[in-house]
Amino acid sequence: MSTHQPAPFSGAPASSSNDGRRRWLAVLSIALGSFAFVTTEYMPVGVLPRIAADLGVTPGTAGLMTTTPGVIAALCAPLLLLAAGRMNRRTILLLLSIALVLSNAVSAVATNFATMLVGRALLGISLGGFWTVALGVSGQIVAEEDSARASAIIFMGITLATVVGVPLGTFIAELSSWRVSFIATAALAGAALLLQAALLPALPPRSVPGIGVFVQMLARGTVQRSLLLVALLFGAHFCAYTYIAPFLESDAALGGTWVTALLLGFGVVGFVSNFAASAFVTSHPRLSLFAMTSLVMASLLALPVFAHMPGAVVAGVLAWGIAYGAIPLCLSVWMQMTSPERPEAASALFVSAVQTAIALGSLAGGMAVDRAGTGGAMHLGVLLSALGLAVLASFAGPRHAPVA
Repeated sequence: MSTHQPAPFSGAPASSSNDGRRRWLAVLSIALGSFAFVTTEYMPVGVLPRIAADLGVTPGTAGLMTTTPGVIAALCAPLLLLAAGRMNRRTILLLLSIALVLSNAVSAVATNFATMLVGRALLGISLGGFWTVALGVSGQIVAEEDSARASAIIFMGITLATVVGVPLGTFIAELSSWRVSFIATAALAGAALLLQAALLPALPPRSVPGIGVFVQMLARGTVQRSLLLVALLFGAHFCAYTYIAPFLESDAALGGTWVTALLLGFGVVGFVSNFAASAFVTSHPRLSLFAMTSLVMASLLALPVFAHMPGAVVAGVLAWGIAYGAIPLCLSVWMQMTSPERPEAASALFVSAVQTAIALGSLAGGMAVDRAGTGGAMHLGVLLSALGLAVLASFAGPRHAPVA
């Protein structure tokens, strides 16, 4: 592990206590950015039927709003890291936050589906770079021994986005329109941008990975299987979750208020699950992933069967939220364990695998929805989860982690 110490903040000298407080505020500014990014990425999930109706496309086609940024983010994650070279990571984060504001603005004013996809493509460009840089610099802002805690706080933005972001977007759409939801997200991204500009220190790169670094990492079987594991588990979630609103509205026959409440509940239990998992995921990564993936499978199997029973639907959605709330953190820790000496490169590969899975999972789920209804998308999620468990079973050893 590196013994790197955080880079000093610019400006007047401060006491050790004040300096430490400002470093954690800087981490929180990135967490707010992650909240804005994930809220923007997930925004179509809660309002997908409305956008599809207004722009004249089917719900399956509307799923391209999730697929498009996923594909572009997967490509941009390693490419941006290679192109950035020795550019200060603070500058990169600020530029990507500006792009996020513009993405939301374009989506808000879209009058046809092509324009909407342009806005979502801009999201993909900024999204891939943000996650690569944000996850890689956590150990630079605070002391190295606190980097895991800093990463957990940054991931908090993901869980908060599912707790507040997506349900709030749905609620705003209920009160006005989905366009106002995107305007609100643009304002949120603008707030994150201002805070990052005020709080982030200079963040020079700790290393400058070239193409050779990625080639070497991808040549290792441990890294290959870990990326496959990441792709399968994220794909399993998103092929079904992208279409949860149509399922709740059509199959379960729940009203808009219930849909909003269940999406909120999904996020709340996921938020709790994320922090519960942070206590033991480093020491038991394999067991954590096995338990959470099994719970996802059970939920996706049960929901179509008991769609006519509101109580069972609520229980199934909340169980799914508990499981998925822990999975991103578990997989991020897992991926970092494959290459602890190259955190940015490992983050770039992780982001690429995640975004590819989101894109392909949403696309495959959309095809399943158009052909077999939302239940077909959930059954596909079960299949992908089972394949993920098979890959997980291929790892063995005393540490039960993907060490090199």
